[in-house]
Amino acid sequence: MVQIVELTEAAAFHVKEMMQHNEEEGSFLRVAVRGGGCSGLSYGMGFEKERQEDDFLLDQHGLQIVVSKDDAGILNGTTVDYKQSLMGGGFTINNPNAIASCGCGTSFRTAKAAGTPENC
Repeated sequence: MVQIVELTEAAAFHVKEMMQHNEEEGSFLRVAVRGGGCSGLSYGMGFEKERQEDDFLLDQHGLQIVVSKDDAGILNGTTVDYKQSLMGGGFTINNPNAIASCGCGTSFRTAKAAGTPENC
C-alpha cells in the first residue's frame, strides 16, 4: 500500500529538530497543498496541535503526520526528503502526480488540479 506522503528518515530527523527548537513536541506535522505559485499549486508544511476530523493520520519515524482529505489525492505517493549540500540544506518534495513545475521547484500542477497561477 502506498502512503499518501512518505517522509524519509533524514526529513523526519530535521522535522523533529525543528519541533524541539520551536517547542512543538507532541504536535502534528501537516503536509498540505495551497493555491498559488507560478504553476498554480504550492506545498506547505507546518505544525498543528489538533487534527481535523477529515484528516488522514500517518505515523512515520515517530512523527504524527496529517493530510487533509482534499489534499490526499494530489499528494498520494509523494516523498518528502531532506538534502544537504555545500550551500546548505532543505526539504525536497517528489510528487509523482505533478505534471509541471516551476523552475523554483516549489510550485506545481497535476493533471486534475491546476490551482491558480500567480506571477513569479
